[in-house]
Formats: sequence, C-alpha cells, structure tokens
Amino acid sequence: MTETIHIYHTNDIHSHFENWPKIRHFLQEKKSGHARDGEEVFLFDIGDHVDRWHPYTEGTLGKGNIKLLNDLGYTAATIGNNEGITLAHHDLDELYHDRAFDLILANLYKENGNQRPAWTIPRKIYQTKHGIKIGVTAVTAYFEKLYRLLGWQLREPFTELSDQLAALKEEADIIILLSHLGIQDDEKIAELYPEVDLILGGHTHHVLQHGRRLNQSLLGAGGKHGHYVGYVQLQLDKVKKKVTEKSAVLFETGNLEPPASEEKEIQWFQEQGRALMNHSVATLPESLMTEWFQESLLPSYLCEALAEWCEADCAFLQSGLVMGNLKKGVVTDYDVHRILPHPINPCSFKLSGKDLESVILQTLNPDWPEWELKGLGFRGEILGVFVYRNIEINKETSEINIKGKKLDRTKEYTLATVDMYTFGHFFPELYRLPKKYHMPEFLRDVLKWKLRRDYL
Repeated sequence: MTETIHIYHTNDIHSHFENWPKIRHFLQEKKSGHARDGEEVFLFDIGDHVDRWHPYTEGTLGKGNIKLLNDLGYTAATIGNNEGITLAHHDLDELYHDRAFDLILANLYKENGNQRPAWTIPRKIYQTKHGIKIGVTAVTAYFEKLYRLLGWQLREPFTELSDQLAALKEEADIIILLSHLGIQDDEKIAELYPEVDLILGGHTHHVLQHGRRLNQSLLGAGGKHGHYVGYVQLQLDKVKKKVTEKSAVLFETGNLEPPASEEKEIQWFQEQGRALMNHSVATLPESLMTEWFQESLLPSYLCEALAEWCEADCAFLQSGLVMGNLKKGVVTDYDVHRILPHPINPCSFKLSGKDLESVILQTLNPDWPEWELKGLGFRGEILGVFVYRNIEINKETSEINIKGKKLDRTKEYTLATVDMYTFGHFFPELYRLPKKYHMPEFLRDVLKWKLRRDYL
C-alpha cells in the first residue's frame, strides 16, 4: 500500500512579480486538484523571495511578499540572504509577524547566540493522513560577518544541520531539507547525510530540470526569478513508512496558462510600490543627469555623497550603478529607488598608498565599462565608467593625486566604495584587506541623505 505526496517549491523569486500571476494561478489549480483527490500537498519556498529592487517590496519592506505566500497557502518557507542581510534588524524581526506558514530556519540566532528569533523554528514534523511523519529542517547561506553587523548570529550551517538531522532521525520517517546554501553544498550534504531524502535548494540559481539523484537523496531547484515552479512526487510505503519512488520536474512559467487578470496584477505591484514611496526627499533647482560612458553630474554627486558618508579621503564607483536621471523639481523616495534599486551597501577601507595606487590603476581597465554584471547586488545593465571623488589620475604618466596632493605610497588612506567590489571578483587588494560595511544603509539611503542636506 502506497501514499502519494505532492510537493511544489519555489526559490529565488527575487520579487520578480511579472511571473507571480502565472505561478499563483498554476499553484492554486494544482492544490485544488490534489485536494479534490484527497492527496497530500506541501508547498515550500526556499528563500530570496524578497528583493528590494522592486518598488512593491521596498514600499512594504518585504511584508507584501509575505502576504503573497500567505494567500497561496504555503506550508513553510526559509530565508535567503536577501531577506537576511538586506533588511535592518528590526525590519527582519517584523517581516514574518503576519505569516500564515511555518518559517523554518535552524542556523539563525539572536545576537546572544543562545536563542533563535521568535518567528523561526529549527524543524517541523508534518504528519500525513496515514500517519507518516515528514520532518523538515532548513539552513541558509553562511554570511556570518554581515549578519553579525546587523545584530544577528549565524551558526555554521553544516554544524547546525548535523544537530537537526540527529533529532529528525529519531522523530521522522522522511526527511526534507530546505537549503539556501547553493548547489555545491547541497551535493556535499547528499554525500554526507544519506538520511536526507529530498534537498530543495536555491541561492546559486541552478536549474535541475528533472532533479538530480545523488546517493540516497533527490535534489531539486528551480533557477531564479520565478522562471520555474518545481514539483516533486514521493511514493511512500504506508507500512514501512519509507520512500519507494521519487521524481522531480520543473514547470517553465512562460509555458503556464496566465490568469485573465495577469497584466492588471503586474501593473498593480508597480503602482502600489510607487504610491507607498510617494514621499518628498528634496526639491532640485536643476536636473541631475546620468551618462554611463562619460563623467556626468549624478554619478559624480553620488560618489561625493559616498565619500562624505564614509568620512573618507577619496571614493570611486561606476556610473552604471545610477540607472537614470533626477529631474528638476520634487524628488521622491520612489524616484531615488528607481535609479538606485540595488541592495548594495557603502563600504570603506583603511589602506596604504601603495595598495590604493594599485586599486585605482585597475579602474582604468577599458573592458569594465561595457561589462554586463549579473549578481553581487547589482541590478543594472552595464557597469559604466568609473567616477571619482578626490582622485585625479594622469593617464599618460599614471601619476595619482589624492585631495590635490601626490599619492604617498607610505601613507594610510581611507577609501570609500561599494560592497560589490569586495567579494573577490574585482580588486584582489579589496578582497583581502579589512573592511567596514556601512549597514543597513544602501547607496540610495546615502544619496537621499545628501539630497536632503543640500536641497531640502
């Protein structure tokens, strides 16, 4: 005698609400069909549903996303780094206040390291109508330092997972892991912990069209931005209370039937976000314009703000971070968000003149302006040319002046820039040097601070 379990999963939606109406319609239809047949259905989200690039998410600080999960009747969810480290401590602490689903997360603790937040549980046992116990636990990516800066403590996920699985082996017949760790860690888990029957993953945006079998585990993941909805079917022996068959498939959202209200829903998200952020920041006497391939007013103004905010000797950033212009007249929160949607934080370094010289000369790389970056918090199109504050470069002699004086290779300087340059993909020096992340503020918060000071 067997029992069939239907599991649907999403991951890394990143507030791409243009795909949500189809996802919602599809999952509603599937859940209704299984309910008519008297079959068990579980619906899980594996994190990074919230992304503050979208005005609806920004305007609600993610609570609008939680309402969407509530409305669809999700069984449980976990958090990704976009929920965990792009919200101030009190905003994350309140994000799930009105949730109607279980928020499962084992490796996040309060700052004291002894208690988990009240809105999390480390594991949950779900019992089917035939008495089979399905144990679910979850872990999220180990950005320990960034969580600590925001007032949380994050435990190493494999250490936490070992403890949770030890308990679940005693409590559950079937074990499911919600993993916002990425494909490499998921594969490692499948090798180390054969007791895990199903690993539903995310974070690295990998696409497993028909899942992947590794040892005793089945891995499932659905890419990013709601391009796919994942489905797993488990056949369970009701007597032995074990999995006898398991299969996975992804449904491509672009091929799903849209609801009649699709366009109105998509537009509503945008309009609602704009209405929620229709608050005046400043009044500009003249427009501030942006160019990506030459120095222009708005990126330079932002770079100046960055240097001032971080109290730095000098600063640089790339003009492609600024995705539009600010027109003369009233500037609102929505306007600033529109041109700076990135979840990117200011970052500063104390470094020697020798290292500063090396970093600045690397910014002259002619390939960078047209680079179409994906990830690292960047939500733009291309990187654009570098703009500088208190940095002058003689491109013929490579001589550099800082605040009008020749760079001293033996002196210590403070450089302000953005956190995406610190993750090892750009400047080797900035990756290895000690750094200060200015959190929870984003670039747009720095720009609003300067606009209010200069033009309010």
